[in-house]
Amino acid sequence: MTAATSLIPGLDEIVKRGDPRRRGEIARAIAQLFFQDAEKLRPDLVDLFDNLLIDLVPHAELASRVDLAERFSRLNNAPPHLVSQLARENEIMVAGPVLRRSPVLDDVALVEIARLKGQGHLLAMTERPALSAAITDVLVERGDRDVVRRAAGNAGAVFSQGSYSELIKRASQDGVLTLRIGQRNDLSGEHLKQLLDGTLDVIRRRLSIVVNPVRQVEIKRAMAAIEEAALPPGPRRDFSAAQRTVLTLHREGHLGESALLGFAKALKYEESIASLAAMSGVRLSILDRLVAGDRYDPILILGRVLNLGWPTVRALILMWYGPHRAPADADLEQARVNFTRLMPSTAERVVKFWRNRQTI
Repeated sequence: MTAATSLIPGLDEIVKRGDPRRRGEIARAIAQLFFQDAEKLRPDLVDLFDNLLIDLVPHAELASRVDLAERFSRLNNAPPHLVSQLARENEIMVAGPVLRRSPVLDDVALVEIARLKGQGHLLAMTERPALSAAITDVLVERGDRDVVRRAAGNAGAVFSQGSYSELIKRASQDGVLTLRIGQRNDLSGEHLKQLLDGTLDVIRRRLSIVVNPVRQVEIKRAMAAIEEAALPPGPRRDFSAAQRTVLTLHREGHLGESALLGFAKALKYEESIASLAAMSGVRLSILDRLVAGDRYDPILILGRVLNLGWPTVRALILMWYGPHRAPADADLEQARVNFTRLMPSTAERVVKFWRNRQTI
């Protein structure tokens, strides 16, 4: 420390009672000595620099403090108390660099700062190469939209179960956050289901494009599980035999409107839905839920897209009513009018939307 103590005669006196402007100059000079040989300094010398600089640096002008913070933030042996002091400055231009990257700051210090400082300090922390669950717990709890998005997009961040659940809850109102979470490698299958369950279809489709092939498969499985859970309670229909029948017809070249009309007239629901699914390209489970709803509008839409004749559409509507109910003639006539007026382009857009639901 001979070089530092000989730099300015009476250093201790200046540090304690000297001109503040003079202290700033001394801080820069002593810091420059540190930087010249930083990698070779013994721990005791680092401590000595630390004890001097912690009282001098606050008196340096803003530009100097910003420069010192940038340079100290990249050193593995930076003076720890000084770095901690810089990280706690209200001026984010000073605190930001050490919060973003300084390896000297430990989790205890980072958690304390995250609890006390504002969003700028939290946002800077999200850029650290690694974030422990202790830190992200506070970031998720206190962080605004930008902080949470940035934390979720940090591949080196670790989240507790509670924080993951809170992220997913917030993602239901934030498409960007949904995309960030959906691309995380540590996202569990259960969390993926929760994420998708509260997400708009347009975001689901976007997510399926940006993720890797493995995650795409996981998304398809999660969506299938969500759709299965959404089915009404009670006995589920077994389409296995109907699918085999339809597959045979398809292989033999006999799957078409004539076969569909025959199934509908015989009130064979499973065979009719399996035929419609094969002919329209809409997944059977989705089509079943649509047609089994409280309106027969999906039948009109499918009929228009598949260019079915009214007799076939009418037979499908009667099948929808079932053997123990019969529509009034006026209702059937209104259905025919609606079917006739339905624009093919409109019907195609709806069916395309149904198809897109299965691609995610």
